[in-house]
Amino acid sequence: MKTSPQFFPDAQAFLAALRQRPARLCFTNGCFDLLHPGHVKYLEDARALGDFLVVGLNSDASVARLKGAGRPLQDEAARAAVLLGLRSVDAVVRFGEDTPLELIQALLPDILVKGGDYTPDTVVGREVVEASGGRVVILPFIPGHSTSRIEERVRSGRGVTLEP
Repeated sequence: MKTSPQFFPDAQAFLAALRQRPARLCFTNGCFDLLHPGHVKYLEDARALGDFLVVGLNSDASVARLKGAGRPLQDEAARAAVLLGLRSVDAVVRFGEDTPLELIQALLPDILVKGGDYTPDTVVGREVVEASGGRVVILPFIPGHSTSRIEERVRSGRGVTLEP
């Protein structure tokens, strides 16, 4: 049974709250600016790999640096609230750097999960996780879903449709 999901401002707050490490701690990260069906499926699949799923959430400043002007579309509190509303997400931990490397070093997850647009060699933190006995899992990319494409459609007035 899932415990109440929580948002943590940083890794230290999360680690202090985590009294007993779950058997298989999974970790993934992202901006999650506009949650879409591809994200939901990805997070469900990531959670199925272990006993507890932690989502590293880029801070607003980090998203702006990575995605450019006008992003994020939702602030980090809103993005965290949406993520925490999913059955698959057990905790959300914000990080302000452009990559989650420091967060991964602090958490040392058993399973580091990324989407199919990555290869094992491009996953930040892979070496850290593997050196601590963990593994990296690349989940298949779910075509037809992209936050950037949704933003483009909304800004152009074309609206948003679910694609098969």
